[in-house]
Amino acid sequence: MSWHRTTQPPAAFVIIGITVLAFFIQNAAFVDILRVFALWPVATPPALAFGDGVLATGFKPWQLISYGFLHGGWGHLFFNMFAFYMFGLPIERAWGTRRFVIFYVICLIGAGLVQLLVAGLSGEIYPTIGASGAVFGILLAFGMMYPNTRLMLLFPPIPIKAKWFVLGYGALTLVFGITGTMPGVAHFAHLGGMIFGLGLILYWGRQDQRRKMGGWG
Repeated sequence: MSWHRTTQPPAAFVIIGITVLAFFIQNAAFVDILRVFALWPVATPPALAFGDGVLATGFKPWQLISYGFLHGGWGHLFFNMFAFYMFGLPIERAWGTRRFVIFYVICLIGAGLVQLLVAGLSGEIYPTIGASGAVFGILLAFGMMYPNTRLMLLFPPIPIKAKWFVLGYGALTLVFGITGTMPGVAHFAHLGGMIFGLGLILYWGRQDQRRKMGGWG
């Protein structure tokens, strides 16, 4: 799978820049930004009082994208953008900018939709923010494209092949989501990003195969 490469800056850098800028804007007007641009459950009552004076406006369609540019703190922002930089750049080089951006957006929206489903089933009302779901989709793509690439873990500091890292991370996220471990983390949204990413990769794979077969005819 390849697209025409250009001399423009990688889209990964642009996305990181926009996300960092959004984080500064969020800190300058936290209540208003969270109220309008975080991902709120569909069942959120109008003008719901939440947290430190946040009056939720409820779910709006644009929140399925805007929530991914907000973060809960410097650590949340750093680890998401660092992982996005490490795994996203090789994928963009292989796919090209257009396909890479489409993939990121679909994973982000997919993660948001799964989070809305989980929130609807649980009946809990809380905002979701962060690019983690889309980053998990990027991580899945890296593991599928470069399965035998060795990654060095931080804890514990041992090398592991990308395919096993992705499978292990996905399994842990599923367990954490089911058991309620690490509350406050949208585990099912992470899985949603991976699931939608997998579906898009398989769809593109079939499209590319048909294109090649058509070319032979």
